[in-house]
Amino acid sequence: MLIEFDFVYKFLQENGRTPRGIFHVGAHECEEKEAYNKKGITDSSIVWVDGNLDLVNKMKSKGIPNVYFALVDEVEHDVQFYITNNGQSSSILEMGSHATKYPNIVVTETRNQKTTTIQNLSMKESIDFTKLNFWNFDIQGAELLALKGAGELLKYADALYLEVNTEEVYKNCARLNEMDDFLKDKGFVRVALSIYKNGRGIEDGWGDALYMRI
Repeated sequence: MLIEFDFVYKFLQENGRTPRGIFHVGAHECEEKEAYNKKGITDSSIVWVDGNLDLVNKMKSKGIPNVYFALVDEVEHDVQFYITNNGQSSSILEMGSHATKYPNIVVTETRNQKTTTIQNLSMKESIDFTKLNFWNFDIQGAELLALKGAGELLKYADALYLEVNTEEVYKNCARLNEMDDFLKDKGFVRVALSIYKNGRGIEDGWGDALYMRI
């Protein structure tokens, strides 16, 4: 997280949006677990989702509960899932500027997988979204697609922490202004933004944003 969870938690708490339960899509290796736990958010109040079955099984083997295997999208359909050598850059979208800016990160495997929507995932796994008021999505350019597939479940979120793009880091990924417009219509306003800068201090086309329900 480019914006520290300590800051996020304090800001939301001060504005009456204290995170009680977390829906985290793009779990990777559940690196944020410790930060969540330190704020009193127990493992039973966190739902993790990742599209890489290898990572899901790894996290389950460590005893982390509520880890689900799913590629979330706006609709259910067959896709190519591009798995990279660092794991964190894996996506249902092909690399755009990412390929030239990070030449050491490459696709090592392509898997044919089927996406699902957050609504369908909720029904299949009996996930109680009324208890999950903080959503954290880090799915490499597919964040807006996933949100569109949440449907009415989005009403249970008080705050959203999302990876965002100011350029086509992944092919056909949503841009920051598109995310702002979509979420404004859903009753959210962007309250924080951190765009990653490379070693030369130049913005790299992606970052993290915090949105809060108003």
